[in-house]
Formats: sequence, C-alpha cells, structure tokens
Amino acid sequence: MLARFKTKPAEISLRDVGHSDLNVFFAQQQDAEANHMAAFTPRNPSDRIAFDKFWTHIRTDPTILRRTILWEGQIAGSIVSFDCMGVRCVGYWLGREFWGHGIATEALIQFLEIEPRRPLFARIAFDNLASQRVLEKCGFSLIGHDRYYAEARKTAIRENVLRLT
Repeated sequence: MLARFKTKPAEISLRDVGHSDLNVFFAQQQDAEANHMAAFTPRNPSDRIAFDKFWTHIRTDPTILRRTILWEGQIAGSIVSFDCMGVRCVGYWLGREFWGHGIATEALIQFLEIEPRRPLFARIAFDNLASQRVLEKCGFSLIGHDRYYAEARKTAIRENVLRLT
C-alpha cells in the first residue's frame, strides 16, 4: 500500500483535461524555476501557438491518457502517459504554488489506478530530486541514466530513467 501525504486524498482529484485548463497550464509553463527543474521543456515556453498545437495533439491522440490535477477545486497541473521511444512513459507538471504539499504524489497514485499498462517509465533531470521522490514513493525504481538535451538549460544533461513494473 502506498503512503498518503501532507494533504488529504479528498482534496486532490483528477479529471479530463478541458479546453479552459490550457490557460492555466500555459501560465504555469512560464515559470523559469519550474522550467529549470523540469529541464526537458519546449524550446520557447512563451510561444502560445506551439503550446496550443502541442496540447491539441495531446487532447486528440487516443493513445495518450491525460488528466488535469485538481487540489481543492483549483487546477494544480496536469499528468499524462504516452508512448515514448517504444515504451509507455508518464509525465506531470504542477504549478510552483502547489509544490511541497504531496499533491504530485497523490495525483500519481490516482493516475496509476486508471493507467493499467506496465511497465511504465519516467525520465527526469538528474537533479530533480523532488520528482524522483514522488516517483519512488509510487513504486518506481531507478534503472539507469541517459544523456539528453535539456532545452531549459541549453545543454545535454544526465537524465534518470525510472520504471514501475
């Protein structure tokens, strides 16, 4: 059984991504600190046309499972699973004001209940320790490393690869 966290599970929920959620997601993507932490970001996070094109793909591709993360009714972020390099991957983004409350962990726990495919992989920047803790609390294990170009840092960095079986 996975441990619960700083917030009550009832305060955190997932729902289908709605068109109106995109404005919040775009605003969250403007945070320079969040972009640095995530590392693997769009080339230009302030390009709304590219953002809308990206989210149109996410919202219309039947192979992508996507949800909006809500905390006490507020849009806290998004979580998705998708095919990546021949395996199934998961990714999430939270607005910085929602960091440190256990929201990402609880959202991932709930998401894993609706995403049955295993193994499931996650790829994160080597120094994104908060995200690594979230993944490990949810049963993911570090299985290796890779190098990948991090747009937010304008250089290739080590990427940690985690797997949930």
